Amino acid sequence: MPYSVNKTEDEWRDELGEEQYAVLRQAATERAWTGELLDEERAGLYTCGACGAELFKSGTKFDSGCGWPSFYESVRPDAVELLEDDSLGMVRTEVRCATCGSHLGHVFPDGFGTPTGDRYCMNSIALNFTPDES
Repeated sequence: MPYSVNKTEDEWRDELGEEQYAVLRQAATERAWTGELLDEERAGLYTCGACGAELFKSGTKFDSGCGWPSFYESVRPDAVELLEDDSLGMVRTEVRCATCGSHLGHVFPDGFGTPTGDRYCMNSIALNFTPDES
């Protein structure tokens, strides 16, 4: 898929810290229960940690108990790209930013009790959060 934000891997490496680069550009996963956005409860907007594209509204965030920030839907269907991922010997659905192609996490059909039944399990380090002005 062609992305509207394109940079070389050297440019991404220079802009992102080592940990962010590993997650966003190399599809690593941060350790569960360590992300600073896990317990974020304020109203606001979650954006891509690489390019700033809008991804999730705080009203769709829920406590799934998995150790990573979880959302039941993206801000728009075209805000994220979903790809089959069989990298660990199982089939999962990878979630990438549709604007820059950066890895955000995975989506699972186990968001029980949510309006969509989905659990977008995102790496905190892959997201930025901007609280609503109040």
